[in-house]
Amino acid sequence: MYSTPWCGYCHRLKSQLNREGIHFEIVDIEQQPEAAALVEKVNNGNQTVPTLVYSDGTAQTNPSLIQVKQKLASLAS
Repeated sequence: MYSTPWCGYCHRLKSQLNREGIHFEIVDIEQQPEAAALVEKVNNGNQTVPTLVYSDGTAQTNPSLIQVKQKLASLAS
């Protein structure tokens, strides 16, 4: 999950994923310029977080827990 420390949407999604036992890594785009560039690339030039990038190379911006679970289920099948 590409995130920032001050992002309320990021905190909410992190809590939901943790509660569901879904493993994820946090990448702080304020600390890693290359991560900020990737977020901009997948979000049409915007540094919108949370942005999740999946093993198949696709991304979701500010997804709901349901959207994340659906995506992970599709990757598992």
